[in-house]
Amino acid sequence: MRIINLYPTKHLHIDMKISRTLLTIGFASAMMQAPAMPIDGMTTLEPGGNRQKTSSERTNPLLTDSGLTFGAPDFGKIEAGDYLPAIQTAIEEQRKNIQSIVDNTQTPTFANTIVAYVESGITLERVTNIFFGLTSAHKTPEIGETEKAAVPLLTDLENEIMFNKTLFTRIKYVYDHELSTLQGEDRKLLEEVYKEFVRSGALLPSEKMARMKEINLRISDLQQQWGDKLPAATNHAVVWVNSLEELSGLSDADIAQCRKDAESRGGLAPYCIVIINTTQQPLLASLDNRDLRKRVYEASIHRADGTGAFNTYNIVVEIAKLRAEKAQLMGYSNYASYSLEKTMAKTPEQVYAFLRQLIADYKSKAEKETSAIETYARKTMGGDFQLEPYDRFYYSAKMKQETYNLSDDQVKPYFNLDSVLVNGVFFAAQRVYGLTFRERHDLPTYHPDMKVFDVIDPDGTPLALFYCDYFRRPTKRGGAWMSEFAQQSSLRGQKPIIYNVLNVAKAPDGQPSLLTWDEVTTLFHEFGHALHGMLSNCRYAKLSGTNVARDFVEMPSQFNESFAAIPEIFDHYARHAETGSPMPADLKEKMLNSINFHSAYALGENLAATCLDMAWHMLSPSDIPTADQAPAFETEALRQVGLLDRQIPPRYSTSYFNHVWGSGYAAGYYSYLWTEVLAVNIANCFAERGALKREVGQSFREKVLSRGNTRELMQMFSDFTGLAQPDASALLKARGM
Repeated sequence: MRIINLYPTKHLHIDMKISRTLLTIGFASAMMQAPAMPIDGMTTLEPGGNRQKTSSERTNPLLTDSGLTFGAPDFGKIEAGDYLPAIQTAIEEQRKNIQSIVDNTQTPTFANTIVAYVESGITLERVTNIFFGLTSAHKTPEIGETEKAAVPLLTDLENEIMFNKTLFTRIKYVYDHELSTLQGEDRKLLEEVYKEFVRSGALLPSEKMARMKEINLRISDLQQQWGDKLPAATNHAVVWVNSLEELSGLSDADIAQCRKDAESRGGLAPYCIVIINTTQQPLLASLDNRDLRKRVYEASIHRADGTGAFNTYNIVVEIAKLRAEKAQLMGYSNYASYSLEKTMAKTPEQVYAFLRQLIADYKSKAEKETSAIETYARKTMGGDFQLEPYDRFYYSAKMKQETYNLSDDQVKPYFNLDSVLVNGVFFAAQRVYGLTFRERHDLPTYHPDMKVFDVIDPDGTPLALFYCDYFRRPTKRGGAWMSEFAQQSSLRGQKPIIYNVLNVAKAPDGQPSLLTWDEVTTLFHEFGHALHGMLSNCRYAKLSGTNVARDFVEMPSQFNESFAAIPEIFDHYARHAETGSPMPADLKEKMLNSINFHSAYALGENLAATCLDMAWHMLSPSDIPTADQAPAFETEALRQVGLLDRQIPPRYSTSYFNHVWGSGYAAGYYSYLWTEVLAVNIANCFAERGALKREVGQSFREKVLSRGNTRELMQMFSDFTGLAQPDASALLKARGM
C-alpha cells in the first residue's frame, strides 16, 4: 500500500462554496463579521449607529458588532424575526454606497471605484452569510418564510447593481486605464470585477439587458421553489417499516436510528428509513429483506418525479430553458459554453474529451464488476436470479465480507465521530500544517449539537474559528458542505470563521456516534475545504479562500481525504469507542485493502451524473424537453454516451440533482472528477516528499491554500507539483482500477 491511498471518493456532500448568497447570479460573496476599514464616501453601520428596532425597541444584533471573537455571530441574541429587517436595512446601505461611487466626480481609480465596489456590501454580506447558513442547516418554518421574502429583494439589488450603466462605465474606465499598471492581487481583483459585470450582461443593449434582469429574477424564484420542494420530497419519501423482522441485517445502532427517525417524523410506524440525497442508500448493503430493499430504492429514485406536490420536473425544464436563453443573450450557443469559460477546463469540448477518456477506460471494468456480483448472488439465489439495482450493494457487501472477512459492523466501533475529528482530522492538520485546536464553550451556536474551536497557528497566533454541525435533523437539507460566517481579508482585518455541516446519525444520549468509512472520508473532505478557508492569506475577501473556479475548489478537499488512510493518522483515531484500543492489525489491513473493492460503481455513478448535467446544459432554448419528456431525455442522454446502465444509475438523477438545479454546479459537476485528478497528483507529491513533513505542508500552504484566487489556478498547481498540466493517467490507478 502506498503511503497515501486515494480510495474512491463518494462525495457525500453538496458544497456550498460555489453557490453564494444567490445561486443564480453569484451575489456578493461572504461577509466579514467586524467593521471594515472605511472607504471614501461609504456608509457603514457602526455599533450603536443605525439600528433596526423591533416592537420592543431592542437593537437588531445582526446590525452591530457582536463583540465576540473575530465578530462571530451572537446566536444567543439573534432571533428569527431579526433577519428580514436586517437584510432590508443592509440592502439600503449598499444602495447608498453604490450611489456614492456613481456620484463621485473624481476620475475613476482602482481605489475609489473597484475597492469601493467590492467593499460596498459589508453589512449585507455579514447578515446573509449567517442567514443562508441557517436556510441550509436549520431551516425552521420562520426561516423558510423569511427566505421567500428576502431572495427577491436580493435579486432585485443584484440586478440593480450589475446593470447600473454609470457604475460599469467607471469600472470599465479603470480596466482600460489601470490594468497594465496594476500588479498582484490588485490586478486580479480588477480583472475579476470587470469580467463579473461583462458576464452579467453589462455590455448588452437595453432590450437584452432588460430580458437578462427578468431571467435572473425568475431563476432565483425557481431555485427558491426547488430549495423548498426537494427537501420536502426527500422527507416525504421515507420508508415506513412495521416490524423489527423486516429490518433483519441491520445493526442494533441502525435499528435504533430507524426507531428514532420514526418518532421524530410522526410515528406512522414503529420504524422508518430516511432517504439521503444520493440515488443509492447505504442501508441497502445490509437489509436482508429484498422487498424492503426495493421499496427503499424506489423511494429514492422516485422521490421527486411522481405525481402530486413533489414533482420537480417543471422547475427543472424552466431553469434549463432560462439558462439556455441567458447564454444566447450573451452570445454563446449553450449554457455550458457560457459557464465553462471561467473555469480551468474552459470549453465543453475539453470536458467531453476528459469524460470520454474516463468512460472508455471504465466500461469494461464496470461490466466485469456487475457480472461478478450477479454470479456471486446466483450461488445462493439460483441460476435464474436477475440482479437489480437495489441488490447490488447487498451482494457486493457479502462478497466483500467473504473476500476480506470484513463488514461495516466490524469497523464502525473504531470510528467514533469525536475521535475521528480530534485524533484524525485535527491531528493530521497539526502534523502537516502545525495547527492546534481548542474547543470553545463560550460562543453561542444556532443548534445545541454544534461545537466551536479556536484554530491556532504554529506561532500561537489565533488563525480562525471553526464550527462543526454534524448530525442530521429534519430542518437540515441532505449532504455535507463547508461555508463561512466570515471570509479572511487583510484589508478588513478579518479572520475567517468557517463551518462544516454533515448529516450523520446521532447516537442515543450517552452513546458514541459511530461512522462508516464513507463518513470518515467525508469528514476529512469537508475539512479540506475548511483548511482552504482557514489558511487564506489575501487582501480582498472577494479573492480569498475558496473563491476559486469550481473545477479547482474541490481539489483541496479531495486531497485532504488522503490523510485518512495514512497509517500514522489512521492509528491515532481508529480506536474502539468503548475500550480505546487501536484497531487490530489484521482488521486494519483488511479494511484498508478493501477500500477500492468494486470501485467501478463509484466512478460510474459519478460519470453518469456528470454527463446528465452536461447534456441538459448543451441544449438551445428550443431543444429543452417538456416536463413530461424529461425522464426520456435523461435516458437518451445516458444512452448516447454509453452510460445507460440500470445497475449503475446516476449518483443524482435529474429530478433530485441539487448540485445542478439548486446549487452552483450547472455544467460543472464534472469538476469532482477533474479535481480528483489534481488531488491525486498532489497526493503523489506529498508521498514522494514526505506525506506528514511540515515543510511539505508549509509549501502547499504557501503556494496553494493561502492564495485563494489571487493567481492563475493552473500556475498554482504547477508551482507545487512541478507539472505543467494535470496527469489524468493516475486517476484509475488511485481508484484501484
